[in-house]
Amino acid sequence: MRLAVLAGALVLSSLAGCKPPPTDNAAARVSLLAPAEGPSAPLPSPDTTRAVWASTGNPLRLVYGVPGEPVLLALECLDPAAPEARLKITRHAPADPGASALLALIGNGFIGRFPVDAASLKGQRVWEGEAPALTPEWDALKPEREASVTVPGAGLLKLNPSPLPMALVTACRGVPPLVPPPELEPVPVVPLIDLPTP
Repeated sequence: MRLAVLAGALVLSSLAGCKPPPTDNAAARVSLLAPAEGPSAPLPSPDTTRAVWASTGNPLRLVYGVPGEPVLLALECLDPAAPEARLKITRHAPADPGASALLALIGNGFIGRFPVDAASLKGQRVWEGEAPALTPEWDALKPEREASVTVPGAGLLKLNPSPLPMALVTACRGVPPLVPPPELEPVPVVPLIDLPTP
């Protein structure tokens, strides 16, 4: 009797091997295919020892970088002083087509995580995203200490302290400063290589 049961089990197991269990064939094929190409190789962190914040032809846009070299970061106010006022941050570093990520802005006791997408800007693909100007994490840009920006594959970008970015954030929010700003010595305009705005 045991021999008959064992033989029956062997026959059933061999038949089961002939017919795989049901699957969603299209999903199964896609999951087994290797991607055509993987993500781009990560970039090293740029040297920002001499990097500065600079004004542009648009009074609501600042750029950050080393004088005479391409811009590393841009910050722009959209719909200033309105309830829907927001800041657009652009990390000028290569982004893979269709990629999305979180850009981390860290500094002065604040940690902001802003969604960014690969955006095409004058033939280059960069990381770009927007967030409401009233988001408290923009205060990471206060001039008391340096801040940093990270986005996958683009290294750590150190932001040297400057009153300019927080002044832009405050103006975008439409909130008057609590105390008048101290008189600052004029900062020489340092040209940075910037992409023309659309």
